[in-house]
Amino acid sequence: MNERQKMLRSLSAVEFAAHELHVYLDTHPNDRSAAAALGQYRERSARMRAEFESKFGPLTASEDGNRWAWIADPWPWNNEEG
Repeated sequence: MNERQKMLRSLSAVEFAAHELHVYLDTHPNDRSAAAALGQYRERSARMRAEFESKFGPLTASEDGNRWAWIADPWPWNNEEG
């Protein structure tokens, strides 16, 4: 697994945890420790996303930046492991 794949996997795990905490807080709105943890996961996700995008380009399409930056990413059929 290359650095890009490792970073994507780590970012995905952090964003999954944040999403799950968000869903949990829908049914437990008074759980302050879960709310604090959600804030920490969101901050960590933002830092990880910024680091990834600085190295490998944008993760999602946006109005800011280079409109065609996504084309430089490897396509699924250009898998380096294949």
